[in-house]
Amino acid sequence: MNYALIARRSARLCGRPATLLAAASFILIWGVTGPLFGWSDTWQLVANTTTSIVTFLMVFLIQNSQDHDTAAIQLKLDELIRATQGAHNALLDLEELDEESIDLFRLRYTQLARAARADRIQGQSDTGSPEA
Repeated sequence: MNYALIARRSARLCGRPATLLAAASFILIWGVTGPLFGWSDTWQLVANTTTSIVTFLMVFLIQNSQDHDTAAIQLKLDELIRATQGAHNALLDLEELDEESIDLFRLRYTQLARAARADRIQGQSDTGSPEA
């Protein structure tokens, strides 16, 4: 059984307008049936339990979707870095580094940005590669 495929299909299904309509219908039906059940504790428990279960499952479904999308975006960015002449291949798979290493890269790029802004104020171009 391919759980990743089930999760992706479920996420797609849950993101459709019809699913929102179904959820809104559930709430409407629940509200309308309140007087029929005398606003009983059981009536409230059914709705509360149902919404709690759905919410619990949706948290994991959303996290799975975000993880999948993030991984795909990272791969696309890695390919752009790899395919761009003059790009730093050390930035590939950067998300796997520890915070200290990422902070060093961030510091270097912050310094490059400051230098480019200073150059621009002096009328120079802020495009190009600092290595050139």
